[in-house]
Amino acid sequence: MTGNRYDAIILGAGAAGLMAALTAGQRGRRVLLLDHADEAGKKILISGGGRCNFTNLGTVADRFISQNRHYARSALARYTPRDFLALVEKHRIAWHEKTLGQLFCDISARQIVQMLLDECRAGAVDLRLGHTITDVSRGEAFSVGTDRGVFTAPSLILATGGLSIPKMGASGLSYSIAKKFGLKLTETRPALVPLTFGGAELALMESLSGVSLPIRAKTGKIGFDEAMLFTHRGLSGPAILQISSYCPPGGEIVLDLLPGKDARGQLMFGKTNRPRAELRTVLGELVPRRLAEALAPDQGKIGELPNKRIDTLAAQLSAWRLKPNGTEGYAKAEVTAGGIDTHGLSSQTMMSNDVPGLFAIGEAVDVTGWLGGYNFQWAWASGFVAGSSV
Repeated sequence: MTGNRYDAIILGAGAAGLMAALTAGQRGRRVLLLDHADEAGKKILISGGGRCNFTNLGTVADRFISQNRHYARSALARYTPRDFLALVEKHRIAWHEKTLGQLFCDISARQIVQMLLDECRAGAVDLRLGHTITDVSRGEAFSVGTDRGVFTAPSLILATGGLSIPKMGASGLSYSIAKKFGLKLTETRPALVPLTFGGAELALMESLSGVSLPIRAKTGKIGFDEAMLFTHRGLSGPAILQISSYCPPGGEIVLDLLPGKDARGQLMFGKTNRPRAELRTVLGELVPRRLAEALAPDQGKIGELPNKRIDTLAAQLSAWRLKPNGTEGYAKAEVTAGGIDTHGLSSQTMMSNDVPGLFAIGEAVDVTGWLGGYNFQWAWASGFVAGSSV
């Protein structure tokens, strides 16, 4: 093959696209990797505070959301966190495990991007940045028109991600191409995103902006034990980002501000044994001081409080029921929930069941992982499977 003809064209040089490219290239396929950005792996570079939470050792299919709930199992089984870790260690990138199975680079996320680029180079991948896609069509092969020429291949992989973090160049390109070829989409929404509130709840949260504490956040039967952060617009922090993926619009979340503790028991112990202590003093030993002052602004002595007041306060501490009025949107969302409907894709290859040669991977498809490296692992796994199949 010569000129602008390839075995596979991959749209999007992010995590999934880079993995698909290096996998296919090292199988001897002639691969073109296109991206409109001026740098590959931009979202990788900003992840994990610049250190890239590149996978999670606790990766199991149950920690991913999809309308086709078993779809991710095959890919995640075929390319595991240990497989990616072996690649990291092959390139002598120092790493460490934080909490809950999260793996980070010791030094910089840039090492992960360079590793992927080096592996692409080993597979003779033709990486072209700064190419704007103007048209995609299909005759005998797929034809991709750009502002710098037209390229053709029998296989096309959609890896341009979702709608989250538009300032990084996110667009709905994969969705529009998928629709053009008749693939169905599920409804998209921001996921792993801070929640917003209004009225008196927001006034309280604004006054506590910057306060963080460990909590348990629940909605329905799902719950997460992680940190929560009060913000000027509502609530954020890992526990809130996690629960945001499961809380439907108009839904309720329940927050336990003292996970593992008996809130009423602690307050009644204070009332019985330290009756002259101020309520906010006792509370301040259980939660951050600013939160204690906000919850108990009345300066009363705990021994003088009626049990009904203590019951009300205990309920707020152990089961604070809140209804968000929205989220901070795609601008602050870590990922996009929903996307290309996986019922129309093969879980063994990532290829469309109805359009031979058309693949979709990574965040572009309706698979959304938990916070903490899960979405990168989906990118590596789905990219590997597609790259192994073209």
